[in-house]
Amino acid sequence: MATVKLRDIRKSFGPVEVIKGVDIDIADGEFVVFVGPSGCGKSTLLRMIAGLEDITEGTLEIDGARMNDLQPSRRGIAMVFQSYAIFPHMTVRENVAFGLTINNVGKADKASKVAEAARILQMEHLLDRRPSELSGGQRQRVAIGRAIVRDPKVFLFDEPLSNLDAALRMDMRMEIGKLHQDLGASMIYVTHDQVEAMTLADKIVVLRDGMVMQAGPPMELYHEPANLFVAGFLGAPSMNFLTVAVEEVSDDWVQVSNSVLSSVKVPRKGREFTMGQNVTLGIRPQYLIQAADGQGMLKGKVVRSERLGNETVVNLAIADGTQLIAAINADTVLDPGLLLAWTFDTLQAHLFPEQL
Repeated sequence: MATVKLRDIRKSFGPVEVIKGVDIDIADGEFVVFVGPSGCGKSTLLRMIAGLEDITEGTLEIDGARMNDLQPSRRGIAMVFQSYAIFPHMTVRENVAFGLTINNVGKADKASKVAEAARILQMEHLLDRRPSELSGGQRQRVAIGRAIVRDPKVFLFDEPLSNLDAALRMDMRMEIGKLHQDLGASMIYVTHDQVEAMTLADKIVVLRDGMVMQAGPPMELYHEPANLFVAGFLGAPSMNFLTVAVEEVSDDWVQVSNSVLSSVKVPRKGREFTMGQNVTLGIRPQYLIQAADGQGMLKGKVVRSERLGNETVVNLAIADGTQLIAAINADTVLDPGLLLAWTFDTLQAHLFPEQL
């Protein structure tokens, strides 16, 4: 187990800067997930921690020791890649032990480490099989087992579940979460899947264009997004956004409206607003509900309803052309073309100074 510190980390490929001054603290035993859209720099940042990419500027420390110029093998890390990278001609036992074999670890010690990894991953019965006899999830467990036997200070995962189908992803997500509980190890995990980020992480780091947009516990980012990007990125279905004008500002709330939304008071949350300013109102689909009395804050026409079992997702069109999404009771059926009044919990709404 180890702490990891990144201080003003930058990475350039020629004149193009792709990581732009990243500062992150990872506590001993913490599970941190880097998440963001394709091209945001999350895998590049992970590879810099692993030593597979050079650091252009800044400092990387693991357990207080500077790592910038150390070879990957001397950093005390183990990495699990998106591809399983296991040898088809070797048994599971041989694959898991491969790193120990090339480092001339003794037979007894090697056998003990492989047996312990197999126990942790519940794959003792697979040790004498070859990769061709394994499922995708079992092959990924072999790759994780190869990392475990190295007894690293930090585990690095680079989108390890993206090659698996939905059911296997869920199973492996649970296994990785249990692995973290069992080992108490520091883990850094890269994914574009916000469900993986929300369910696995002690801390989420949201990246965009090589910069940290926000870092913190999953539910803090969900309930208190720092900016428009984080608000729109986390949450499924995505947050609804409306451009509104500021009518009044107090210490605790801001009153806003637009041509299709009646005046509402939204928590200010310490942000700066001025009278007449155009800002963005964010409403999560789960908090947009049909007004029981037909006298809602806005009116929207049903475009399409999608019944998902646990909820019904309703696509709405409002008069100014904005598209909204409501996540409502699973048993509710709304026909396309219905013009309905909608309301929302203003205490759960968000107001951002940025415009869409």
